[in-house]
Amino acid sequence: MNTNKNTEAQRLTFAEKLYLPELAKGMSITFREMFKPKFTRQYPEQRWDPTGSYRGRPVLVLEEGKERCVACGLCSLVCPAMAIEVQAAETENEKERYPEKFEINMLRCIYCGFCEEVCPEEAIVMSKDYELLFSSQKDAIYGKDRLLVPVEQLQDRLDFLKEYK
Repeated sequence: MNTNKNTEAQRLTFAEKLYLPELAKGMSITFREMFKPKFTRQYPEQRWDPTGSYRGRPVLVLEEGKERCVACGLCSLVCPAMAIEVQAAETENEKERYPEKFEINMLRCIYCGFCEEVCPEEAIVMSKDYELLFSSQKDAIYGKDRLLVPVEQLQDRLDFLKEYK
């Protein structure tokens, strides 16, 4: 076995042993990229409007004054960061259950979208929100009051999901 390593090392030229060809390739890539046009968005003044495929913060869909969620708990089971907490309650309306407590810890959320994929009711979707600011850890725990978003605001994402599911 040692003979294979020795013959391989003997086949390299002196320049290859010094890694000069590889350094030259790396520098050529660097110089090529240096002269390409640059793009800078002046952030607060020029806002970015994400496409339907963008996965921002997760939100609950509010449709006709009620949340779509039936408190099945699949989103909390599939969440790898264990950021979602759901507590179900019984109701006398059309649905048998609804989420009495639905919280997402945004500090733990990794925006993977698993909760969105597993939801049978399309009740939790990834919105276009990318600006999140918290002054304390308690502010980062979003309850139903901050998670419920009207279906009209999420139509772009819902259309994307219907097309690609």
